[in-house]
Amino acid sequence: MKIPVVKKVLKLNDEVAQMNRRRLKKSGVFSIELIGSPGSGKTALIERTLDKLAGQMNVGVAVGDLATSYDAERIGKWTEHVVQINTGRGCHLDANQVMRAMRRLPLDEMDLMIVENVGNIICPANWDLGLDAKVALFTASEGDDKPIKHPPIVCSADVIVLNKVDLLPHVEFDVERFTNDIRTLNPDVPIVQTAATRGQVCEFVEWIAAQMMPQATA
Repeated sequence: MKIPVVKKVLKLNDEVAQMNRRRLKKSGVFSIELIGSPGSGKTALIERTLDKLAGQMNVGVAVGDLATSYDAERIGKWTEHVVQINTGRGCHLDANQVMRAMRRLPLDEMDLMIVENVGNIICPANWDLGLDAKVALFTASEGDDKPIKHPPIVCSADVIVLNKVDLLPHVEFDVERFTNDIRTLNPDVPIVQTAATRGQVCEFVEWIAAQMMPQATA
């Protein structure tokens, strides 16, 4: 009896996601969803990315968490355009929550919107938020087997970020295995490396710039 209800919820979510997509396109905003486990460095990656993009583009951020506004407060030091989304017990954001956040952001003044999903690499993979790209964040400290154990997020990702690469000399992590497992699931997805807490996010920033070039010339 629950199957029709689940399908209805997903259908409604997808309809709102399409509305989000149209609104962002109308405003000329490139949008990305950042998905990663708790402690993977999502907020740090956003902070360092905002630092690198300072003066180059206007960025808005929506931060998803079960509770607190800690991460939004951190990001607020880098941009005034930040919205906190608290999901309570929800393990992921949905398109309606993102729509409400978009209404609180000056989209017509923005070039880029970053949405940090709740710390979870399972549930968010299956929900369309109406954004342009999905970023899957893994870390050297989590182990090299995470991609093969979580196929949905790898298969749906538009880019894979391996963060905390500065820890590679100190942990057991086989980069070749990590890469090969990803290629098995998503052969053409770009893989970039970062060490966000050390400010090493150039590969990720370059990926963003490359995605925005076609949009700027459209």
